[in-house]
Amino acid sequence: MWLGIAGNQTVRAGGILRSLFARDVDLIGTSDDWGASKPDPEFFTRVAEVVPADPGEILYVGDRVDNDLRPAVAAGMRTALVHRGPWATIQWEAEEARALPTFRVESLLELSPLIKQFNAREH
Repeated sequence: MWLGIAGNQTVRAGGILRSLFARDVDLIGTSDDWGASKPDPEFFTRVAEVVPADPGEILYVGDRVDNDLRPAVAAGMRTALVHRGPWATIQWEAEEARALPTFRVESLLELSPLIKQFNAREH
């Protein structure tokens, strides 16, 4: 499984993330690196350009419907909504938060088995 981290972060934060996770992930991309911030479609275009898969095979994970899921779906990606932080809590019960994501999880730890089950059904 290819794994990347992409988000609205500064170049400095990207450097810290790389120092912490460089061995564990295939990419760390930040809005400052790319010159585009979520929810700008250009941010998601950049994600699609650097991931070695078609957009429909990308799972973009976020905690905001407006900033993460909606633009990722518009870019052709699948999505997961993680119920953490204030925005996810505010948006969790909204109709769009129920209809838009491929997965809804309380924790990132829930994603791996869900992805495996999903991929087994798809193939």
